[in-house]
Amino acid sequence: MRLCCCILSFEVSGMKTIGNILWFIFGGFLSGLSWWLSGLIWCITVIGIPYGRQCFKFASLSFSPFKKDIVYGGGAPSLIANIIWILFFGVPMALGNLLCGIVWCVTIIGIPFGKQFFKIARLALTPFGAKVIQTA
Repeated sequence: MRLCCCILSFEVSGMKTIGNILWFIFGGFLSGLSWWLSGLIWCITVIGIPYGRQCFKFASLSFSPFKKDIVYGGGAPSLIANIIWILFFGVPMALGNLLCGIVWCVTIIGIPFGKQFFKIARLALTPFGAKVIQTA
């Protein structure tokens, strides 16, 4: 039984790696690079640093989303920052990722990619207080 679980764990991990490679080739590189460059531009000013940090969070997830998960938390400062973010940036970003996720889910092969777009859409709506963590 133990051997079966180890083999199953390896197969799932291997599939996530293949998913990240395919994601990177079919748009993840450009998406992550654009978020990274946006973060650099935001960080030029002191006021833009919190927004730049969120762009780096999106870049981290955009390069390889399959072995990462998002943990939501935070307090009152995160709530206020998220409200400002939603008003100016969050809604269009979340809707764009939601639409891409729906388009990917039209085919059975695209469902894993669509799920990753849904994960990014939720982060795009409320990024403050969220942490991107590595999963096994």
